[in-house]
Amino acid sequence: MDLATLLNASLWPDLALLIGRGFIGVCFVIHGLGKLGLVGTGNMQGFVEWLESLDVPLAPIQARIAMLSEITGGTLLALGLFTRPACLLLMGTMIVASRVGHRNAGYLITNDPPGAEYTINLAAICFVFLLLGPGAFSLDALIF
Repeated sequence: MDLATLLNASLWPDLALLIGRGFIGVCFVIHGLGKLGLVGTGNMQGFVEWLESLDVPLAPIQARIAMLSEITGGTLLALGLFTRPACLLLMGTMIVASRVGHRNAGYLITNDPPGAEYTINLAAICFVFLLLGPGAFSLDALIF
């Protein structure tokens, strides 16, 4: 195979989807694990207390739903398994996060308090995966 053929190969879009799904999926999993205190400096109690400070009803339950959504959705997205339902789950989680956790903070994450830039962008990239699907290098393509 010569270089021109390689550069024009039709596998590039599927490879791009694999790389994007992997990075974004793992990002979600890490954030979910952070809520469990397994990564970073946060933990579930701190997350619950923060939600309570925002007057989120049933904060302990909502915190666990967010954590499970991030870990489950992120894992499914990274694997390319049930990709579109996983994207819907993650988009919903990020929309709630932007509306509740970053309300009245504007867009930029560098604002004080931090704006919704990160959550909006994560929701947007999940929307891209929702539209494009998981690609050929996914468990969805292998199974279905």
